Amino acid sequence: MGTGSPGPEPPAARPVFSPDGFWWWDGAQWRPALSPDGLWRWNGQAWEPSQTAARPAQGSSAATVAGITIAAVVGVLVLVSAVTVAILYFMGNQIANVFSNVSAALGSTPSP
Repeated sequence: MGTGSPGPEPPAARPVFSPDGFWWWDGAQWRPALSPDGLWRWNGQAWEPSQTAARPAQGSSAATVAGITIAAVVGVLVLVSAVTVAILYFMGNQIANVFSNVSAALGSTPSP
């Protein structure tokens, strides 16, 4: 039996990360690679600041889409209102004349 040194330790195995990068395999189970608050990421040996923390939160994109949709609906309503006002301003007398003629025709008695 030898009394020599046991030899160098084998290099540590590199951790295996999931394709999306959110999980890593510890040899027995998948563990999260991102802290619950999203500020820290596991690099396989230690926690380090996450570079994804600088990105906006996921919910803000939904809020942006909702804001753009509301702005578009309000814009369409304003445009339709402006066109309606312009039509009534420039053609109001002619429209009133048409209704007056229809009313007069309905109120008259037919001739035999």
